[in-house]
Amino acid sequence: MRALLWLKQDLRLDDHPALQAGLSAERLLPVFVFDPAQLQTGAFGTRPLGVHRARFLLESLMALDGALRQRGSHLLVLPGAPEQVIPRLVVQLGLQQVLTLEEIAPDERAQLVRVQDQLAGVALQQVPGNDLLHAEELPCPLEQLPQVFSQFKNLVEQRLHVFQPRPAPQRLPPLPDGAQALLQALPSLSRLGLGEPLSVPASAFPFSGGEPAAQARLRDYLWNSQSVRHYQDTRNGMLGSEYSSKFSPWLANGSLSARRVVAELRRHEAQYGRNDSTYCLWLALLWRDFFRGILRRHAGALFQAGALKATEHAPQRLDQDFERWCQGRTGMPLVDANMRELADTGFISNRGRQVVASYLINDLQQAWRYGAAWFEEHLIDYDPASNWGNWAYLAGVGRDPRYQRTFNVLRQAREYDPDARYVSLWLPELRHVPPHLRHTPFLLSSLQLETLDYPRLERIPATWWPYLPRAA
Repeated sequence: MRALLWLKQDLRLDDHPALQAGLSAERLLPVFVFDPAQLQTGAFGTRPLGVHRARFLLESLMALDGALRQRGSHLLVLPGAPEQVIPRLVVQLGLQQVLTLEEIAPDERAQLVRVQDQLAGVALQQVPGNDLLHAEELPCPLEQLPQVFSQFKNLVEQRLHVFQPRPAPQRLPPLPDGAQALLQALPSLSRLGLGEPLSVPASAFPFSGGEPAAQARLRDYLWNSQSVRHYQDTRNGMLGSEYSSKFSPWLANGSLSARRVVAELRRHEAQYGRNDSTYCLWLALLWRDFFRGILRRHAGALFQAGALKATEHAPQRLDQDFERWCQGRTGMPLVDANMRELADTGFISNRGRQVVASYLINDLQQAWRYGAAWFEEHLIDYDPASNWGNWAYLAGVGRDPRYQRTFNVLRQAREYDPDARYVSLWLPELRHVPPHLRHTPFLLSSLQLETLDYPRLERIPATWWPYLPRAA
């Protein structure tokens, strides 16, 4: 059997079901198709793939190619639409099967159908994807799963799940005859028209893409530093690289298996004991599966204005306030600091994401889907289920709103950045403002703000008054 392994958001060799299925092939061709459509502006004025996620992707592909070479194989990376590239390779190299992981998002599922339609009878075998729990491990059929997370969690936890991820193989089948001549260098960011992002020393994610970096972070977080034991206390931080696990970018592009993470977490708990923090990390991974289940079940509805609650009415306005939010120029320092960190690095904290999303929806009354699309372009850990699911819930149009819909942003600033260190890091124009005013520069005079080149916030919500400086 001569097979093609079509890699997408599964850029690893460890615990890879489709790769395992291809080990019995006589010849195996690992392929990644770089679709230029990902770089085109879409309906929301953003690109599906921005510069930071593209950089992380190219690093991941380079690492994957290196791992394949060590095992007697190579990674073929080709530009184009998969429904054209994959069938062409099958015919050109006389391949008899295409292996890939299944998809859950509607656009990606439609793409799988298009590829199958063009394969002219060659089998496209879809293997269970990047879920934590596979279909046969769920306590009930997908359509019967609770759509409230607490109920979902309780149902899943009624039985003990033992995760036994399969390690990366030591050797791989050789490439098909003729494939060697097709190999080519990875494109650069400049060649893709994205430019090279500047290195930002202050980034909370100073890590590289690829499976080796993911495995190193997993070892460090669970075993070397054992920072996982303090996860519950630090996960709402905003400064530095250690306030949370930072697994999400590697999970998002499949450089890291969620099942591997939980298997290592259970091994850690067996050796050092379970505590509130290790359980909290388990819940974070379970949330990821919950959102994936919602997306599977409701498909395109999650991306609609009314999302899963069409009777609810989220704001639909889109004006200059959205542009100011994107630029980090709203006049609310905590929001602006997070939005500038996102633009500069492709990453912000979980707390920061909630704050800026709530501010866009509730304070600025802007259309939530444009915010979700902005995150899609810029976040290196973009995942369609978690991103659009969280945005829909914060907008009040999800099945099970996870948080109180409206955040008091100034209260959040006082609680999670009490010394204004985070704001000072990302808003250099406010560094010389007295510390007690850095979260409230709108209390300064117009002349002072003009000198600082920082925008004035015109309206101060009454709910912020208890958190204003007493001297004001």
